[in-house]
Amino acid sequence: MNTHHVVENTVRDSYGRIISYLAVNWRDLEAVEDALVDALVSALESWPQTGIPDKPEAWLLKVARRRLMDRARRDRVTERALPVLLTMSEEAQRMDSTEASFPDERLKMLFLCSHPEIDPSIHTPLMLQTVLGIDASRIATAFVVKPSTMGQRLTRAKAKMRTDRLTFTMPDVEELPKRLEAVLEAIYAAYGSGWDDLAGVDPRRRGLVDEAIYLGRLLSKYMPDEPEVQGLLSLMLHCVARREARRDATGSYVPLSEQDSSRWSTPLMMEAERCLHTAARSSRIGRFQLLAAIQSVHSQRARTGRIEWEEIALLYEGLTRLSPTLGGVVGRAAAVAEAYGTEKGLALLEAIPQAKIVNYQPYWALAAHLYKKMEKIEEARTAYNRAIGLCEDFSVKQFLHKRAKER
Repeated sequence: MNTHHVVENTVRDSYGRIISYLAVNWRDLEAVEDALVDALVSALESWPQTGIPDKPEAWLLKVARRRLMDRARRDRVTERALPVLLTMSEEAQRMDSTEASFPDERLKMLFLCSHPEIDPSIHTPLMLQTVLGIDASRIATAFVVKPSTMGQRLTRAKAKMRTDRLTFTMPDVEELPKRLEAVLEAIYAAYGSGWDDLAGVDPRRRGLVDEAIYLGRLLSKYMPDEPEVQGLLSLMLHCVARREARRDATGSYVPLSEQDSSRWSTPLMMEAERCLHTAARSSRIGRFQLLAAIQSVHSQRARTGRIEWEEIALLYEGLTRLSPTLGGVVGRAAAVAEAYGTEKGLALLEAIPQAKIVNYQPYWALAAHLYKKMEKIEEARTAYNRAIGLCEDFSVKQFLHKRAKER
């Protein structure tokens, strides 16, 4: 395999684990990132001559750790920094002698990035970059800001973590709920970024779905009594259970309501249902539980052969009252159109302020579908054009082109 590909794969799979492990021990995120970059450069320079090591991840960790220790020795090591240096040195010797895998500190880093002294608006972007390795430009796109602006915000947050010496440990039990929402949002954002890459062609997003589910399971074990943790995990599992059915034999996109339910993963759906039932026992409803419940109803089609749209519409009504996000409002309009008629669904859709939906692709895709059903030809054509223009996935573009031409 090409050396560059090996490095790329290792970074994609291990970036967050290496950064989190070193940062928790070293407590200087920017220094850790610089050390890992140096290790990657060394890999690109040396591996073509020496060969790819059996454990690329361990090799990168070892080199990055040495860079950090060399930096500490070059600097005047203060009495405060010396214990950290000694700890890392001892840990290095232990790992070198046993070849043990290093612990996964990403959960700890997620809660650190949501520290109350860090600007709340940067919590999720900081987690996405630090823990999951998503680059600033992709994060900027998700948060509708310039890449340079997002880069500056992330740099300031990391500098604050260093200068204020924020605690690189799990917060106290009473502090956890205060930070949980930001952690859940980061995991969900990572999942959504990977899920949107239907074709799996974006190397920056490849593997994010599985990483998000791994972190969701990790968080579920750590906080088993938090219903929204169970709700998020259930939501992700229900959706990923249908991953293989999102494309047909030719590779074309298949919308949820038309998917072959026999291709859905029964074990994953069962795990998702267990999570949702665990959450329900708390009697504390939340956004992720409602989203999971909606997906649960869709999953029942594998057993009943039908979609209970009235139940889905009711769940969306509760969701939009609790958390009136644009995605929830558009989803409710779609469910109402199916349950109670196209005209009622379209009325809900058209009630959304135009300023909010200018660049929101799901709105235009649904609008095109509903206008077409009501035989509003010009409106449908305009909406299809907007939906296609805003779509990033080629297979979805093809699907919309095909629907636009159908009578």
